[in-house]
Amino acid sequence: MNILLIETATQICSVALAAEGKVVARRESDTPNAHSTSLSVFIDEVLEESCLTPRELSAVCVSAGPGSYTGLRIGVSTAKGFCYALGIPLLSVPTLLSMAALYYWRHPDYKGLVCPMIDARRMECYTMMVDPALNILRETTADIIEDGCFDEWLDRGEVMFVGDGAEKTMDVLSKHPNSRYDNAFCLSAEGMLELAISRLREGKMEDVAYFEPFYLKDFVAKKSVVHGLR
Repeated sequence: MNILLIETATQICSVALAAEGKVVARRESDTPNAHSTSLSVFIDEVLEESCLTPRELSAVCVSAGPGSYTGLRIGVSTAKGFCYALGIPLLSVPTLLSMAALYYWRHPDYKGLVCPMIDARRMECYTMMVDPALNILRETTADIIEDGCFDEWLDRGEVMFVGDGAEKTMDVLSKHPNSRYDNAFCLSAEGMLELAISRLREGKMEDVAYFEPFYLKDFVAKKSVVHGLR
């Protein structure tokens, strides 16, 4: 069972290839706006490194959001293209759940809750609350981060905040004694593996024609800052 994993929901462009339940190749970049130029290259490279052809893929799993509108569109469009051309299943995993899964996988001894956070500009973050069994205790929400906003959970025990949203809100949330941070955490397509395998075995595939990323908020176009454009 060979699964291509695509993560483009944030600034990080990450691609991994899993064979028989293990990641055998991975490529990542945190260069801004690298998704459009790097994604296809990374896919070619992980396939070549693994000595596999696209037709040997069993499925493609893509990070479903929320996150960057452009990044999500690029990742989902690429995943759909592979699945449609090869006639293989399309799988999707909520980005925040993937982040929590990655943290627990890298820290098997941690028994507290994980709150993955994606920066949604200003003091707003996309958040979720997840336990060690990967049960979603609090669904994806766009939160304004302010004093006391997670005390309901922090009063029960340790909560590990991870992601680029956690970095910018540390001054607010770190006041609670049960608040924990991992500044070394970095989002990766590897976090989707366990969830992708589970979805494939359970037959939880997406409709290639109609599947759309989970944006959570509407896309708002900005006025161009390039001289001569309006």
